[in-house]
Amino acid sequence: MKDLFVDILGKPFGIVLFQLLDATQFTIYLSLIAFVGGGIIGLLVTSARMAPAKSLQRISTAYTWLFQSVPLLMLLFLLGLGMPRLFAINVDPWVAASLALTLYTSAYLSEVWRGALVAIPHGQAEGGKALGLTMPQIFLLIIVPQAFRLAIAPTVGFLVQIIKGTSLAYIIGFHDLMSIGKRWANSPVPGTQPFVIFPMMAMIYFALCFPLSVWSRRLEKRLGSSSAKGGAHAA
Repeated sequence: MKDLFVDILGKPFGIVLFQLLDATQFTIYLSLIAFVGGGIIGLLVTSARMAPAKSLQRISTAYTWLFQSVPLLMLLFLLGLGMPRLFAINVDPWVAASLALTLYTSAYLSEVWRGALVAIPHGQAEGGKALGLTMPQIFLLIIVPQAFRLAIAPTVGFLVQIIKGTSLAYIIGFHDLMSIGKRWANSPVPGTQPFVIFPMMAMIYFALCFPLSVWSRRLEKRLGSSSAKGGAHAA
């Protein structure tokens, strides 16, 4: 495959582009790990914030505030560089990057989902009570489906932020698109100057993020218009 790139683009561009695209897969893997792991933890945190127990609400709120307030770069430093020195242990860059991005993602997704749940009018729950439904039934059958429609667009949109956030993981030795690109940009090979490499990297990030941004906007318009129609019919 590398030879094909070289035959089409020549050296060094063929080799550079091949290596950048090859490294992109690790950017995608890390983004998916953060999104899935953060989604699972975020769901638990959201459930705790909506629970009737005050202690769970305080703990989950403190968790959200903590990981929303700490910059992602700082999390990467602490987990990828600080912990190994402090506890004299080896932390694989994959583990450190995945954990930092998962914690970061979970805090923001939990806030998005909590906001979607809170945005549902109280009249929906009252209508469920009038129909004789229990609170768990009201929550699962009435509240959650409507909150899902509100949350799906910003959730997809936040995936763009996760992909862009992975570009910081190179500072702890994670080999992804940014890491390989910076290595080539700093190399003495003619034709690999930063003004050549960085635009190539930007185009790859654009190719990853732009479709998700468009999808998020379309979902927002479609689901927003559906909600507006539903509200008009209800009125």
